[in-house]
Amino acid sequence: MKKICFIGGGNMASAMLAGLAKSDPQLERHVIEPFPEARARLQTLGVHTHEIANRDAIENADAIVLAVKPQMLKAVCTQLAPHLSGELIVSIAAGTTIATISKWLGGDYLRTTRIVRTMPNTPALIGQGMTGLYAPPAVSAPDIDTATALMRSCGAVLRVHDESMIDAITAVSGSGPAYVFQWIESMILAAKNVGFSDADARTLVLQNLKGSTALAEASSESPSVLRERVTSKGGTTAAALAVIDARGVQQALIDAVCAARDRGRELGNEAD
Repeated sequence: MKKICFIGGGNMASAMLAGLAKSDPQLERHVIEPFPEARARLQTLGVHTHEIANRDAIENADAIVLAVKPQMLKAVCTQLAPHLSGELIVSIAAGTTIATISKWLGGDYLRTTRIVRTMPNTPALIGQGMTGLYAPPAVSAPDIDTATALMRSCGAVLRVHDESMIDAITAVSGSGPAYVFQWIESMILAAKNVGFSDADARTLVLQNLKGSTALAEASSESPSVLRERVTSKGGTTAAALAVIDARGVQQALIDAVCAARDRGRELGNEAD
């Protein structure tokens, strides 16, 4: 890639821009961002900033990244459309389908041949993101490679072959950090409740999470087997898990992911 243009310069765009700067220092990075404070911040990262959409920002770009909230996407596409000439579009907006984006962009994009949908998550801020990616069958292999390389600048990429699975990606990994952070929050409170200081509770919980995740990644065994190995019959872990099971925590999490997926679909329907 030689040039990338982001529409919107928020946290996710900033994370991706930082990742791209590390992976390819020669890449020309542009952002169209209406807020002066955000433009000033981005300029300190060596990014070319623009207040409004214009051809100079977009011309010869390998990809245009739609990095705005779903509620803003229609207006952004309407403003962007007159300046486009068939460039690859990569959306990171939740819910909004390729068909809807195509309609808003009009022209060449009504054939949906150069639009890719992705869903990254906030660990991208430290280069540890997880992104789901969907490209329609008509999208060329070079365009898919470009979109994939773009998202790999801030973490791992999982390609799905059904657009509806982007809503599932949103539910599992897009929203997923919030579930993990809530678990961390709850475990820190629990540790404090049994006598630890704030600092010691944080250390215990975060290292527990880090170590357990590393063990799960390194092991060929399933999480259920690893859990069973920690759980002696009649022991302390069994007592704790009995409470968790009785409260229906696992089913609540399953239901929560389904609710997030369904809300993603609703956002798409509301936007259309």
